[in-house]
Amino acid sequence: MANVIVVGAQWGDEGKGKVVDILSERFDVVARYQGGNNAGHTVVVGEEKVVLHLVPSGILRKGKVCVLGNGVVIDLGELIHEMDQLERLHVRFEDHFFISRRAHLVLPYHKVLDVAHEERAARKIGTTGRGIGPAYVDKMARIGIRIGDLHQPGLFKERLQHNLKEKRAQYPENQALAALDGDQIFAEHVRHYERIRDFLVDSAQILDRLIREGKRVLFEGAQGTLLDVDLGTYPYVTSSSATAGGACTGTGVSPTRIDGVLGICKAYTTRVGEGPFPTELTDATGEHLRTRGQEFGATTGRPRRTGWFDAVGVRYAARVNGLDALALMKLDVLDERDPILVCTGYRYRSEVLTEFPNETDILAECQPVYEALPGWRQSTVGILEEAKLPPACQAYIRRLEELVGVPFTLVSTGPRRDEIIVRPNALWEAWGLA
Repeated sequence: MANVIVVGAQWGDEGKGKVVDILSERFDVVARYQGGNNAGHTVVVGEEKVVLHLVPSGILRKGKVCVLGNGVVIDLGELIHEMDQLERLHVRFEDHFFISRRAHLVLPYHKVLDVAHEERAARKIGTTGRGIGPAYVDKMARIGIRIGDLHQPGLFKERLQHNLKEKRAQYPENQALAALDGDQIFAEHVRHYERIRDFLVDSAQILDRLIREGKRVLFEGAQGTLLDVDLGTYPYVTSSSATAGGACTGTGVSPTRIDGVLGICKAYTTRVGEGPFPTELTDATGEHLRTRGQEFGATTGRPRRTGWFDAVGVRYAARVNGLDALALMKLDVLDERDPILVCTGYRYRSEVLTEFPNETDILAECQPVYEALPGWRQSTVGILEEAKLPPACQAYIRRLEELVGVPFTLVSTGPRRDEIIVRPNALWEAWGLA
């Protein structure tokens, strides 16, 4: 038995959806532990491209139990839309999809405030405008509304009306907020509740029972380490705990039940939104990575910022998450690049930093110290055996392992589910995945 956390080791968009989809074949349960529909996981099954925003990627594997934990914030309309799309692909939810009653709701006023805050902010964050940040703000302020509150319509309506009144008092000039119809929001959510009420559970209790029964749980996070609200490049971060520790607080599963942590990173680096990005490429090379890697947001369609692999950032992610292994994604995107640069440190004023700085203002001043590695200039797409990779490509993988101090146990060579190299090791065997 092994319960494993899957976590992004960069600024999100690393390819967690594909990894969770692949690994879920060997697990019984997939539990999402944080974030909302501000993140998208793209999985290619056969010729079908599926983008998931809330439902765990494991739902695409028949018979797998999927759980939305208490740490997730849920836009009910978006969740139901996603479920409808999946049902058209003949995905069934009955008996193996559960939603925590403690999960907080993303309500229409959260989305209005998200956009308003970003528009008037002196320092832009680059949010998706989906209301995620304001929903977490209300959660921490203890005025959030949880999905289980819909069980008592009168209580839900009272809290909804109170919050709307408070928001309007705080932002009297906001016309979009003034135009919201509380009665309409109430009626819509009562209808939504009827659709999902049978899926609501005490998810912490369900997960504990499943683990006691010997079931294997895969914990799925959104975003990535460098977007974590505590440990990321604050304030240019998401509003939840995107690191491995969030898996426990976001599901109610004890840390003693966790057997391992698998980090996910690309063979280069991307980020969306604002904030420092030491290895960012704003030239033709950056555009090549963006185009070849299809680096456009699954949620917003925004072009992602692109850059060379940052070993300092991934090494930091390995430390704060306690990574046991890594999955290296989108290796094939580098097939035409020669040389390939890797950031091994940051030049900050008169010194070279080899540790990721805590202060975002310092990171903004850092210049990358690069090591040039030879490219391989031949296709790696669809290669399934490490020995068949070009020698320079194999050397690139080994050098990244040396720099970050964690072995790569998966190497992706294309977007499809089956385009991946598995590199077995003792840990992989201990997890029962060999």
